[in-house]
Amino acid sequence: MATAKRTRRTAAASGKAWGGRFRENTNRLVEAFTVSVAVDRRLYAHDIQGSIAHCQTLGKARVLSPRETKTIVRGLILVKAELDRGRFKFTPHDEDIHMAIERRLTELIGPLGGKLHTGRSRNDQVALDIRLYLRDRLDRLTEQCAEFQRVLLAQAHANLPIAMPGYTHLQRAQPVLFAHHLLAYVEMVDRDKGRFRDAKTRLNVMPLGSGALAGTNYPVDRRYTAKLLGFPAVTANSMDAVSDRDFMIETASALSIAMMHLSRLSEELILWASQEFRFVDLPDAFCTGSSMMPQKKNPDVPELVRGKTGRVYGHLMNLLVTLKALPLSYNRDLQEDKPALFDALDTVEASLNVMTELMRRLKVNRDVLARSLESGGFLATELADYLVERGVPFREAHGITGQIVRSAIEQERELTDFSLQELRVFSDRIERGVFARLTVSAAIDRKRQIGGTARGRVEQRLKELERSLR
Repeated sequence: MATAKRTRRTAAASGKAWGGRFRENTNRLVEAFTVSVAVDRRLYAHDIQGSIAHCQTLGKARVLSPRETKTIVRGLILVKAELDRGRFKFTPHDEDIHMAIERRLTELIGPLGGKLHTGRSRNDQVALDIRLYLRDRLDRLTEQCAEFQRVLLAQAHANLPIAMPGYTHLQRAQPVLFAHHLLAYVEMVDRDKGRFRDAKTRLNVMPLGSGALAGTNYPVDRRYTAKLLGFPAVTANSMDAVSDRDFMIETASALSIAMMHLSRLSEELILWASQEFRFVDLPDAFCTGSSMMPQKKNPDVPELVRGKTGRVYGHLMNLLVTLKALPLSYNRDLQEDKPALFDALDTVEASLNVMTELMRRLKVNRDVLARSLESGGFLATELADYLVERGVPFREAHGITGQIVRSAIEQERELTDFSLQELRVFSDRIERGVFARLTVSAAIDRKRQIGGTARGRVEQRLKELERSLR
């Protein structure tokens, strides 16, 4: 009897909701090592949202009386108000935000607060909170992507007549419209939005009612809970619901791809803003100087976006490695899923915001771009295609044009400097009409097929994208 009393005293002293079967208090090192409230406290609004729905479901099942249901819901609203206003006081015994909220609820309404967790485990509670949280964050990211697209479209409109060198292998290839180049990123971001929406579709399934792993003994109406929380469906397997985080991995994958697109644009801005290119000027407010060299204007924002991309990739790998060998069902390893996901979300959101504002204020150096197109080498493909239209097989036309280009290089001349007589030395199929083809505007305007860089096509696609974003 004395031993039983001593055990009860020890468990009570532990202050843990699960402390009944333990003889010792948790070691202080373990307390510090396992606590997660600093990370998961951002889930508080979604945790309370889920708890209110759970409470109302218990009331519908008559596990709680109408009065108990009303009192618990009112208490949860008070707890949320404290958290919203920054007046909530955490204690050393708060392992996570879920237990902190339950502890405070019990302080406010008494032992009745202990009834809230009836028929629920932290396993399905956490799975619910993350899904609720991600739904909101993905909606926000989708709208941020749309605003980024709107800014890119505005820049494309403002610079619609402007041509620039198009590159392959970072070597000058063919002339394209600057707007066409920007619209390539608009298309990429559109697919990013699609991935965010797809991820939301698969995570938008309600896990509460799965219990720790096997379900619950109480007659809760899970579809009713789902309706309260705006879920179109409920999970079909309790073990899957509490133990898998593939929806987080899918989200992290979508975030990584979005950052890859931002990083590619950042790399181009870094190149274009250099003295070697000078295609654009980055706004001063988005650059920094050198502590030693007074003339420097460093493209810190795109460099940081490029650098943070690796960080987001690392979080995706973190989640994959955490999940790769976990037996069913829940394991404490999953506590490590949230730091990775939260930081990936924060990083992508911040990167989108700063790149949106940078692109809004980007200045395009039109004169520099015009001068960069004065090299006739850009028009070699136009000459080859001209020969094809004159009946020369493409491979032969390619070879003839290559010989003309080599001759121009050896003579340090441009392709457009050659006279008709000089060009006919290489092929008698070349006529005077070739010179109308060997201009930048002609090269651009002939790309009239769907997806081409011709101004008419670019204007059409601009209108289509603007309509889709309205």
